[in-house]
Amino acid sequence: MRAFVLAVSFVAATSAGVAVYAQMPTEAPGKPDPARVTGGTYAVDPGHTQVAFRYNHMGFSNNFGLIPASGGSLTLDPKAPEKAQATVTFAVAELRTSVPKLDEHLMKADFFDAGKYPTATFQSTAVKVSGQTAQITGKLTIKGITKDVTLNARFVGAGMNTMMKKDTIGFDAEAQIKRSDFGLGYGVPMVGDDVSLQITAAFEK
Repeated sequence: MRAFVLAVSFVAATSAGVAVYAQMPTEAPGKPDPARVTGGTYAVDPGHTQVAFRYNHMGFSNNFGLIPASGGSLTLDPKAPEKAQATVTFAVAELRTSVPKLDEHLMKADFFDAGKYPTATFQSTAVKVSGQTAQITGKLTIKGITKDVTLNARFVGAGMNTMMKKDTIGFDAEAQIKRSDFGLGYGVPMVGDDVSLQITAAFEK
């Protein structure tokens, strides 16, 4: 009898799964179509906004780390994209490199001093648009030090997120910085000073 009940439960669960799968959209809701962009103020989607940083280690390898976003906003008018304003805050204290001892060291005063400076922030100051790409100039603040940085950004897609029921827009961006400019110069030149940033950002409203 117990085996019969288990079999019926399995069939019911499987049928439910098939039904849910059948209801899934046949294509992604976001498209790289500027006509899908709606104006207004968007909030950062922390679950889908992060910065990957790459640096050279002793001339042998180019290693990566990842920092998630913790907040921010984007205000834009599709008719005047050059007037867009964006702010993104990254949770430095949640940085991960896949090497626990390195993560621990990066939190100390040699590097990010995360107990005192748990976040980093980018605040845009100017936007120059060219088709579906843009140069976004802004102020990057790390460890209490602010420097001008230019992001080379690319529009990824926009539309209604069918799961969250929110208008969503996303971008990718790249930038180059020197970590010593932000008080993170420990280990130079054994560990490279030049750092490549690769950012993916989603905003929703």
